[in-house]
Amino acid sequence: MQSCEISADSTDDPLSSGLRRKRQPRIVVIGAGLAGLSAAKALLESGFTAVTVLEATDRIGGRVQSVQLGHATFELGATWIHGSHGNPVYHLAEDNGLLEETTDSERSVGRISLYSKNGVAYHLTNNGQRIPKDVVEEFSDLYNEVYNLTQEFFQRGKPVNAESQNSVGVFTRDVVRKRVKADPDDTEAVKRLKLAMIQQYLKVESCESSSHSMDEVSLSEFGEWTEIPGAHHIIPCGFIKIVEILARSIPKSVIQLRKPVKCIHWNQSVSKEIERVADHNSDLPEENKGSNVFVECEDCEFIPADHVIVTVSLGVLKKRHESLFHPRLPEEKVMAIEKLGINTTDKIFLEFEEPFWSSECNSIQFVWEDEAESESLTYPEELWYKKICSFDVLYPPERYGHVLSGWICGEEALIMEKCDDETVAETCTEMLRKFTGNPNIPKPRRILRSSWGSNPYFRGSYSYTQVGSSGADVEKLAKPLPYAESSKTPPMQVMFSGEATHRKYYSTTHGAVLSGQREAARLIEMYQDLLQ
Repeated sequence: MQSCEISADSTDDPLSSGLRRKRQPRIVVIGAGLAGLSAAKALLESGFTAVTVLEATDRIGGRVQSVQLGHATFELGATWIHGSHGNPVYHLAEDNGLLEETTDSERSVGRISLYSKNGVAYHLTNNGQRIPKDVVEEFSDLYNEVYNLTQEFFQRGKPVNAESQNSVGVFTRDVVRKRVKADPDDTEAVKRLKLAMIQQYLKVESCESSSHSMDEVSLSEFGEWTEIPGAHHIIPCGFIKIVEILARSIPKSVIQLRKPVKCIHWNQSVSKEIERVADHNSDLPEENKGSNVFVECEDCEFIPADHVIVTVSLGVLKKRHESLFHPRLPEEKVMAIEKLGINTTDKIFLEFEEPFWSSECNSIQFVWEDEAESESLTYPEELWYKKICSFDVLYPPERYGHVLSGWICGEEALIMEKCDDETVAETCTEMLRKFTGNPNIPKPRRILRSSWGSNPYFRGSYSYTQVGSSGADVEKLAKPLPYAESSKTPPMQVMFSGEATHRKYYSTTHGAVLSGQREAARLIEMYQDLLQ
């Protein structure tokens, strides 16, 4: 049986053995993603010396994962820098010469197909027909007009009517459907195509929101998410370069990989096991026995701390909050965790020997004509592939080769993750043959895909405001523990960071970075006299 041990004080500060005598506070950051590294970097640069970063996996980066295949870098996770004006991720990339612009406007109407500013999206039906370009443009204008309406409920305080069920998906489908049916200039055949396109656009939107369906996204809160002005960018050499830049100034000894956390014992709730070990450990400094927080790791090590910054994903909090914190989290925070949404958006990269698509095609969008009157976007397990909304053409081919990047989200993404590579490659090939009307498309030479939903250390891609939640829940999630401040209760023992804790920029890399800097700033302000 593995024996448990309590780590000795992580600082050699000779000033004293207690915070009251100005010793350096011990800070443990859980997670070495963008939020955790940003927090650690800011703390160390401000003069904190007793900082430890615990990372459950064997790599840093979290939901940033760049994979090198041949001469090309593929992003299984974060891909774009969304906006530039005041975006800390943009400035890190710009200062280090990493950028390539992918849009020339302040807002990308496509929102997903950002690999190239050039080319045309091909909207294909399951009958192997391409929808005429003018029909696509007309529908796109209508859809984006209604999309802008969804923003107004929050931004202008418009009341939400009961028919919409406070759902972006329900509202959008209903309004677009009514306008399509009422258009006197369209034939019935064109109307049918446009009605089917509603579901395809909502699938794209679901991938963008990382929701199972836009029906689950709150209409009244949708407009609070804020887009930073400026172009979108990719990093050809890999988004992981941002991670490496953040980690550059962090000593390697600070970050412990393969160090999953089992439980955070806070508010001086030292368990009997810790007390038992402490009683038998004569070398343990006396101050460690009275630590505000002990971080219990899966390898049975207990790490004493004065402050812990938790940067795990909302998906992990949903799954593990009951066992991850002792005592349990306050009901208000539990409710926020349960009400906010997170789901899975996965990518499927297919590499072909030669392109079967035309040089002007920048994406293939799948429109199922039998979904013209559909209400739900949930499929039987064997039809998981119907949730794939599109394949983007990676551009330029000189960099990537002949590669398509597919998008799938929600419960169907989890089903896809359970399939083997051969099954997914074959299924996608059959789908491409069906929609292009070309039965001779060969199977891809290589497949690469993400699996964020089934990974126990992520359990999803990024967060969204679910129906029934609001920005106030994001604030509650971000609020440090314990809530009650008194001279007898040390403040900010457990702090929360990560994209899901940023009210305006949730779901983004810049939201993650800013949230890490925010929590570091709380501690810097708290200890400003000590750090001077």
